[in-house]
Amino acid sequence: MFLTTSTCEGKRECINQCPTKAIKFINGRAFSCLTCGICYKNCPNDAIFQNSYGGYVVDRAKCNGCGMCMYNCPTNNITIEDGIVYGICSRCGVCHEVCSNRVDGYELEKDKQLNLIRSLQILNPPLNDVPYKKESETKVVTRNYFGTDVENCILCGRCQEYCPTGAIHVKIDWDEGICSGCRLCEDVCPNDSMNKHQIVNKKSCTLCLNCMKACPHNAISVEDSSIVVNKLNQKPNGSIISCLNCGLCADLCENESHKKVDGKLRYDPTLDMENVNHDVAISHCPVHTLTEDDEMFIYDEFNDEELPILSGFCVSCGNCVQVCNEYGARQSMTQSWDGKVSEDCISCGICAEVCQEEAITLHRGSISVDLDKCILCENCAVHCPVDAIPKSTMYKNEIKDGFNFIEQKLCMHCGLCYKTCSYDAIEKINDEFVVNEENCTYCGACKNACPARAFLFERNFKDSLEGI
Repeated sequence: MFLTTSTCEGKRECINQCPTKAIKFINGRAFSCLTCGICYKNCPNDAIFQNSYGGYVVDRAKCNGCGMCMYNCPTNNITIEDGIVYGICSRCGVCHEVCSNRVDGYELEKDKQLNLIRSLQILNPPLNDVPYKKESETKVVTRNYFGTDVENCILCGRCQEYCPTGAIHVKIDWDEGICSGCRLCEDVCPNDSMNKHQIVNKKSCTLCLNCMKACPHNAISVEDSSIVVNKLNQKPNGSIISCLNCGLCADLCENESHKKVDGKLRYDPTLDMENVNHDVAISHCPVHTLTEDDEMFIYDEFNDEELPILSGFCVSCGNCVQVCNEYGARQSMTQSWDGKVSEDCISCGICAEVCQEEAITLHRGSISVDLDKCILCENCAVHCPVDAIPKSTMYKNEIKDGFNFIEQKLCMHCGLCYKTCSYDAIEKINDEFVVNEENCTYCGACKNACPARAFLFERNFKDSLEGI
């Protein structure tokens, strides 16, 4: 709720601007809905919901005007006019914007409670000595993982070939038949005839063709009874994506088969004997390395069928670091985040939508992050359309297309969508707000700002890649 201070001048600007008519003028002062939620609890049609900002909104498509919210409102703030419910605060903040005497009641009440506790220090121990009264001390969340120094990486794919769980995906943008420098040919040569620069010692080479069989890019051939390696002396373009070791897949596991132990992911496929489904974990993997193994299965004797097992998650064996011994691009790394975002944030709310740990809360103009819940899965970062959240992976989910439409019967003409949109995609035509599809990026900021749930909205993402 937003409250009026004792300095209220009675100009009624907050009342005139409130889109839900949630502020009343009594004895020369402005009083508003308490956002206590009693209307929400008593609505028989589930037509009242709590939005991302902590306020309450009437879904007029469900509301039948029965009046239960009005009869149960403890402050008689709710009215019904022409079948439309008014008087419920959505915490849109418009009143605070037009009047400096309006303050956020949540923060005010919090301060009052803290001051009361501090004033009773004679009777109670210091606040810092009472664990259940202490606020979170977490200032930054960290995650240890095996990552890539992209400045030194030559995208040879050696780490990918030696990863036992397929948790590393390397893509190179050049044609098949070109040597990537992975040195697998050197590893399998029984006579040490192939050196680290893919130069063959013809005197010792026995033409066993082990190098040809091992080459993942078919870059080795035989000409005139000699091994020939097809090389390009240039650094390729491409990408390397690997498991972040965030543990989100373990959190979404239906049983205890996949879990994080001492900061390391572990998986016991024998616990998946009862048709346990890992589709949720796979679909929510932030970098999409998690998948079902296409080579190994576990046999379910009871149902007489083969069940797939998980792959694509890092087990922290460090093998990638050991085999990347020429350039040292694979390293043990630590990622950290203090929950802050850049000024590019447009309050679109995508980060809050995709966060499976419910660690992100959307505010108008910003977000807040519960670092005690955050596991640094970077789902928010890979989906952020303006890259306002830091990330450590080259993986990216971009908005592909969508649908955005304002239902005029539900629109309250408050103009919040118009003020929120960073792309001039909301236009006012004949006193109605409409979506300009040519400018719309389907970020969803307008939808999240709307206090009337008047938007019909959909969006689709596509996989992409970008530098770090």
